[in-house]
Amino acid sequence: MGHQVVIFDFSVIRGLWETRVKKNKERQRKEKERLEQSALEKIKEEWNLILEYRKKGIPQSKYLKKGFVDINEKNLDTCGKTPQLKKSPALSDGVNKEQNKFIFQLSGEQWTELPDSLKEQIYLKEWHVYNTLIQTIPAYIALFQDLRVLELSKNQINHLPAEIGCLKNLKVLNVSFNNLKSVPPELGDCENLEKLDLSGNMEITELPFELSNLKQLTFVDVSANKFHSIPICVLRMSNLQWLDISSNSLKDLPEDIDRLDELQTLLLQKNKLTYLPRALVNMPKLSLLVVSGDDLVEIPTAICESTTGLKFVSLKDSPVETIVCEDTEEIIENEREREQVEKEFMKAYLEDLRERESTPSYTTKVMLSLQL
Repeated sequence: MGHQVVIFDFSVIRGLWETRVKKNKERQRKEKERLEQSALEKIKEEWNLILEYRKKGIPQSKYLKKGFVDINEKNLDTCGKTPQLKKSPALSDGVNKEQNKFIFQLSGEQWTELPDSLKEQIYLKEWHVYNTLIQTIPAYIALFQDLRVLELSKNQINHLPAEIGCLKNLKVLNVSFNNLKSVPPELGDCENLEKLDLSGNMEITELPFELSNLKQLTFVDVSANKFHSIPICVLRMSNLQWLDISSNSLKDLPEDIDRLDELQTLLLQKNKLTYLPRALVNMPKLSLLVVSGDDLVEIPTAICESTTGLKFVSLKDSPVETIVCEDTEEIIENEREREQVEKEFMKAYLEDLRERESTPSYTTKVMLSLQL
């Protein structure tokens, strides 16, 4: 018999999670302020500078004045505003460049565009750009033929250039929690792509059919957008193992969803589904199915009685209160922030669920009452 886990009054659990997150962030803020005012933090900073100066072979006379470290002395190449490349310490400078792994990292709201020097570093294999105010990705990204990972989460990006299709070796693309409204069809040319994360953009309604070419994709996350149905191109991704299309506007699932015969995890919570198709029973590798049970009036009995060990999680969630606000951008930003917190919670919850070796076939329906 399959495993069924029913969680009632899910909003209470989530509320507890959110409260703990807020308290933890407040503790971290206070600890940061305490350290900034602490003499120990200054000593630590000076000691780290000494270690860096020694690694660079800089003599003490350059950074010691009257026996004290001059923290304003700009002797290190890492000082300054220009972002640096991080190179694996296990590799020497003499190793062939193609065997090295170069990573470009950039973060902070002071950045509104990528530095001009970036276009000269076409040997990079990874970009990690997050928490900036950057809105556009330049067309010269086509020059980065060795790029494997493109992490661009939590920025202000409003479109992807068509030139992204030139990245034939790209394996990971994460453009979550930006301002995208569409995806260029040229992305379908990235035939080696294995992971695609478009979650939290809030406005994407469809994916181009050209993405059907992405046969190597195993992970797709399009949660927190405005999809009314599962895109046709997704149903043609034959190696797909993880699909998160939660927090959208799905009213039904395609009857041929069992075409995804490699799918293991399907997250459907916070949609407008009223029934689940029997085709789900024909998916041999499906091991975790998560839905919101409030609107469901029909669930195939075979799902709950599956002999494949399917964990069927039906979440009961209270409707989110709508706050009237004249500023539409503020509403969208609040929704985006809430979705980020909920995704963190769901990730922790699902990891815990997967670690359970045994789960009761049916969980007693109970109301949880927690005093925060």
